[in-house]
Amino acid sequence: MTILETMGANAKAASRFLMTAGAKKDIALKAIADALRFNIDKIIKANDIDIENGKNAGLTESLLDRLRLSEERIKGMADGVEQVAALPDPVGRIIDGKTLKNGLQIEKVTVPMGVIGIIYEARPNVTSDAAALCLKAGSAVILRGGKEAINSNKAVAEIMRNAIESVGFPRDCVALVEDTSRQSATELMQLSDYLDVLIPRGGAGLIKSVVSNAKVPVIETGVGNCHIYVDKSADIEMAKNIVFNGKTSRPSVCNAIETLLVHKDIADEALPAIKSELDKKNVEIRGCDRTKQILGDCVVSATEEDYSIEFLDYIIAVKVVDSLDEAIGHIAKYSTGHSECIITNELSSANEFTARVDSAAVYVNASTRFTDGGEFGLGAEIGISTQKLHARGPMGLNELTSSKYIIRGNGQIR
Repeated sequence: MTILETMGANAKAASRFLMTAGAKKDIALKAIADALRFNIDKIIKANDIDIENGKNAGLTESLLDRLRLSEERIKGMADGVEQVAALPDPVGRIIDGKTLKNGLQIEKVTVPMGVIGIIYEARPNVTSDAAALCLKAGSAVILRGGKEAINSNKAVAEIMRNAIESVGFPRDCVALVEDTSRQSATELMQLSDYLDVLIPRGGAGLIKSVVSNAKVPVIETGVGNCHIYVDKSADIEMAKNIVFNGKTSRPSVCNAIETLLVHKDIADEALPAIKSELDKKNVEIRGCDRTKQILGDCVVSATEEDYSIEFLDYIIAVKVVDSLDEAIGHIAKYSTGHSECIITNELSSANEFTARVDSAAVYVNASTRFTDGGEFGLGAEIGISTQKLHARGPMGLNELTSSKYIIRGNGQIR
């Protein structure tokens, strides 16, 4: 057996323990949280190596920020684990139940997935977040982070494995692939004998690679080419604030907006107001010809690619459109199905937008930055699913379970 096959077999055995762990899972999560706080210095020391390597590799400041762990952030990771522990157990919920005419009693109940694989990039906080969610959902997890965060991930994973073992759980409830080569990622994607589902968290390239190469069922998450459409009836002050928040509050995350669409009837007034706000963060505007006519030479001419990609930076694509219908058509062409928003004072426009835009989260007069498990009241999330099966939108604990039927009888035969 290869190293990954052995890891998969061990995780499968650990998953059978977790199936009936019940409230003991919360004890294990509390042990993880305590261990993270106790080992802050160890984690920061490992993270310092990753940060230095990242600087030498030429990572942007935005990517370095995603990679960096401070005492405050590690305490936040520990707090997040405890928040997961405090959530209701998603396993064993009765979804549906009925008694048939022949007396059979049928219940549909939630059960763990089994073994969940997660491939992610340079955010070491995902290591503890993902492990906590999978553990609470009753599944073992195999984590495979990017090379940029390998030292941080190894430190966090080792701390978590020691913590759960100290309270009687198999260490292999949580496992980390320490080989960050492309070969290890490909092997994990094809570990169908052991993995029940694979969840990629990262950029478009990572997700495309996983979807193309995996033999394990995949839940696509994360790529967010998100749009805001400013309708002709919009409140310009509201539009200015929402666009500024959606673009600049944290541009490197998947629920940040990348494209702004503005109705032609309001563009002459709205675009200068929005630009003045975006200027506070030196946001680069890449716009269509009509945008350039309104805002001048400060606008870079937008290319087809600019409307297609996640900038994950202080850059925004802008287009003036003739109608709501054109805005919806643009979103249909370029959106990744994550989050879209309309800013309008017309109920009919809002209703048409929410009915026709086919994304996981569709907003009326609110920032796309709310697309988040915590903000939606789910407590925590593993990612934002942009597909339709088996989950869509923020994936909380309930979305990390499957279901089975339990049938009780007293001798019935068919």
